[in-house]
Formats: sequence, C-alpha cells, structure tokens
Amino acid sequence: MLRRTVLETIRLLFILLFVYTAVSKFRDYENFRAVIGQSPLLTGFAPVLAIVVPVAEIIIALLLVLPRYRRTGLYASFAMMMLFTTYIIVLMTLAEKIPCSCGGVISRMTWTQHLYFNIFFVLLAFLGMWLYSRPDDNIRPSKQLVHV
Repeated sequence: MLRRTVLETIRLLFILLFVYTAVSKFRDYENFRAVIGQSPLLTGFAPVLAIVVPVAEIIIALLLVLPRYRRTGLYASFAMMMLFTTYIIVLMTLAEKIPCSCGGVISRMTWTQHLYFNIFFVLLAFLGMWLYSRPDDNIRPSKQLVHV
C-alpha cells in the first residue's frame, strides 16, 4: 500500500513538473529558443532543442499517465533529469555567464537551488524505478509452486 502511494506520488510529481515546464517553454517559445541559443554548449542546436525538449517532456508525461508505459516513463524521467542536472553542473563549472532557459517559477531559482531541485528529482526517479522493479505480492502472482 505504501509502495503504491509513493509510486503514485512520484509519478504525479513528474507529470506536473514536465507538463508545467513544457507548457512554460511553449508559451514563451521565442524567449526559450533565444536563451538556449546563448548557451555556450547549445548554440548550434538551439532551433532543434527548442522543439525537442518540451515535446520530450510532454511525451514523458504521457508515458507516466498510461499504465502500460509507466515504467518506461520513470526511466525516461530519470534520464531527462540526469541530462538536465549534468548540463547544469557543466555550465556552473565552465561558463562565466549562465543563461536560464527554464520555464515559469523554476526560472526564478538560483543555479545552486536549481541544481538541488534537479538532484531531488533525480533521486525521486531513482526511487520510483527501484520501487517499480521490486516484486509486489498484491500485484503479481507468486511464482512458487503450491503443493496441495
């Protein structure tokens, strides 16, 4: 019961996060594209990434909604958050001026706060993957032979 509740909470948090950030990026698309174009690592990829990132966030949210694809959605959430977190670490380490292309409230965070926020979600995704992979006697039938 607790396992299921924790998994549902993790799933819903990621759905909210990805839908919120994707919608924010689409609503302010020109600014999002311009800001990622200023990134020293992404300049050449900005036009493509300006579409791919929010679309990927929506797709991951949809995977988390559909029962058949929830495990895939958790793995995709982990991968996406690892990419975002790695990007932030690289920028904080190498770049003098760090442009923020985040959407909404998240754009008001400092880079250190943003890093901690991302690490929290990486850990949440990891916990979700771990909980999802654990056998649940209430969900899956036992593979043991029953002797009568």
